[in-house]
Amino acid sequence: MRPDPEEPEKVDYQTVKDHLLGTAERCAAFAGAFQAEQAGRAVGLVHDWGKCTPGFQKRLLCDGPKVDHATAGALLCASRGQLLPAACVAGHHGGLADVGSQGDKSGPTLFARLKKGVGDRLLEQCGDPGIPVPEFPREPLWRSRLQMSFWTRMLYSCLVDADFLDTEQFMNGDRGRGRYDSIETLLARLEEHIASWQKPETELNRLRCEILNTCMEKGGQPRGIYTLTVPTGGGKTVASLAFALRHAKEHGMQRVIYVIPYTSIIDQNAAVFRDILGEQNVLEHHSGVQFDLEDGAPPEQVRRALAAENWDVPVVVTTAVQLFESMYANRSSKCRKLHNLANSVVIFDEAQMLPLAHLRPCVAAMASLAEQFRSTVVLCTATQPALDDLLHTYAPGCTVTELCPQTAQLYDCFRRVTFRQTGKLEDETLAAQLAEHDQVLCIVNSRKAAQSIFDKLPREGSYHLSTLMVPAQRKTRIEEIKVRLRKGEPCRVVSTSLIEAGVDVDFPAVYRELAGLDSILQAAGRCNREGKRPAKESVVTVFERTELPPVLFRTAVGAAREALGKDRDPGAPETMDRYFHSLRSLSGETLDKQGVVQAFEKGIEGCELPFRTVAETFRLIDQNTCTVYVPYGEGAALVQQLRDGGCSKSLYRKLGRYGVTVYEQHFRALYQAGALMTAGEIPALDSRSAILTDMNLYDPTMGLSLEPETGRAEFV
Repeated sequence: MRPDPEEPEKVDYQTVKDHLLGTAERCAAFAGAFQAEQAGRAVGLVHDWGKCTPGFQKRLLCDGPKVDHATAGALLCASRGQLLPAACVAGHHGGLADVGSQGDKSGPTLFARLKKGVGDRLLEQCGDPGIPVPEFPREPLWRSRLQMSFWTRMLYSCLVDADFLDTEQFMNGDRGRGRYDSIETLLARLEEHIASWQKPETELNRLRCEILNTCMEKGGQPRGIYTLTVPTGGGKTVASLAFALRHAKEHGMQRVIYVIPYTSIIDQNAAVFRDILGEQNVLEHHSGVQFDLEDGAPPEQVRRALAAENWDVPVVVTTAVQLFESMYANRSSKCRKLHNLANSVVIFDEAQMLPLAHLRPCVAAMASLAEQFRSTVVLCTATQPALDDLLHTYAPGCTVTELCPQTAQLYDCFRRVTFRQTGKLEDETLAAQLAEHDQVLCIVNSRKAAQSIFDKLPREGSYHLSTLMVPAQRKTRIEEIKVRLRKGEPCRVVSTSLIEAGVDVDFPAVYRELAGLDSILQAAGRCNREGKRPAKESVVTVFERTELPPVLFRTAVGAAREALGKDRDPGAPETMDRYFHSLRSLSGETLDKQGVVQAFEKGIEGCELPFRTVAETFRLIDQNTCTVYVPYGEGAALVQQLRDGGCSKSLYRKLGRYGVTVYEQHFRALYQAGALMTAGEIPALDSRSAILTDMNLYDPTMGLSLEPETGRAEFV
């Protein structure tokens, strides 16, 4: 990259001027989605100002030492009172730093870096890139530092994506980005798909059509925050998509982002959307999907890999982990896609599953999308959490509106089960009751409980499911269960909560250990799922074990116990409202476990606007787990590849079907028992994964044993 080429006919380099102009135009277009076009153009124009220094040109042309080329542009921003754009420019390769304070003289903060840049006279070393210094707009009036942080991260996203795309265009030409169908085309495709539904033959289908049509009509409503509360079986997946596409068309919005709590339930939603809208228009992006840009990869695979970098596809189906951790990230790779959330419809499916320990930062991020970035947020669920007060805290100008208020009167119409509360049951008594059923599902709160109860059932027709089984085997076992259910054969299943969401099974009776009320209703969705039996004959029994529930469940169990007092109906909307208020009350100040909101609002000593610090600590799922790869079935050959030195993304993606996640103490116990081969012996492994070498510890029925003879692990 040269500032002033002497031989313009050559095309093996791009001038600094051309790159700055190209990046600026892209960045301005991206930032225009949230009315920050001028700021976007300005940071694009100055981000590589430091490439005009003699040091960088020596690095470029003579293979000289590495040179800091970002600080000069950051200094230019700061000299005009633009601290937040300075943070974006300074971090466009290395990530957003903690801003720090003006007294910082050394260290990793932005202020320390700027002070060093002044001392090194970086701006004075810069040559003329051939463009004038841009005019910066006034920064918006901030209500809080949290608002400032979201705006900064969004502007940063615009810059890094524009920078990547401009360089990619020069280096590789057209790689097939974009070229998706328009929102208008997708809406027409959806309307064609649902046209045949408008003459329902049953009362339930008539009610589903009523909900669908209401959502479509409400698509013309203003941008904002909405709830969509639809009873189980009410067709909320397609209804929410109908609202989103109609709303996006009416307001000229860019895309629909569908956020799902767990990877286990993402496949079916993505499949529905692909079937309706066309596979090329839907991106499924989460930790379980890896995109390899290998030589010779087919064009569609390349397009998906590119779309996963910045979410420029019309419909994105992703997880809460992917979205929320990106919204508090500081690295370019995670932040790059954020600007494509602006001016979009963002649907949070199963909103009641937002993790309580991180509720404040999650709700604050959702509110910022609606208030600052011209997005519409929809909380979509059958069991709406009570979040209005938190949403108003972080977006006081937004109202929360229900899209289908009539559904409160429809719960009895969609009711498929009858609930029964029995109080405490001994495991032997519970197992005896289960044995009286030909087909029954029992869901408990721990893997240890599942094994204890299963051990007491007759083996013929009985199944055990838990996350101690490798996913490939679990999937096969679930398919066996479905076949037995269809054939009417004996089928008694004891499972942990893994079966509650996204597993399409239909039992005539379900037992659920007392847990959060949302979990109880999810379990109820596995009973009489197809509505082929009378509700009175489809009983969901809620019970408690004599042992205390696991620590992680106790707050939710206490709230559910309070909500269900006086024999209240678990399926009634007012019971769910009581449950969430009780849950919030019992949780107290634990709604922000890692202090994310407080870190921005009150600051951390020495790192005002602590972008890096928060990014390194905020995790939606606790990281105190490790993976044990089990050479079971087809996994044996994959594990052998790993032992032989294989370490490709493709291999790890396949290995994921043979990995069991365990807590650190269980991992240590297995290692101390000599049952694992770790990174010290196999370089392809990281420090949090291992290979099981003692297959006596893996039982095809129960899964991985966490109690090796010399170990000290306990079940959770």
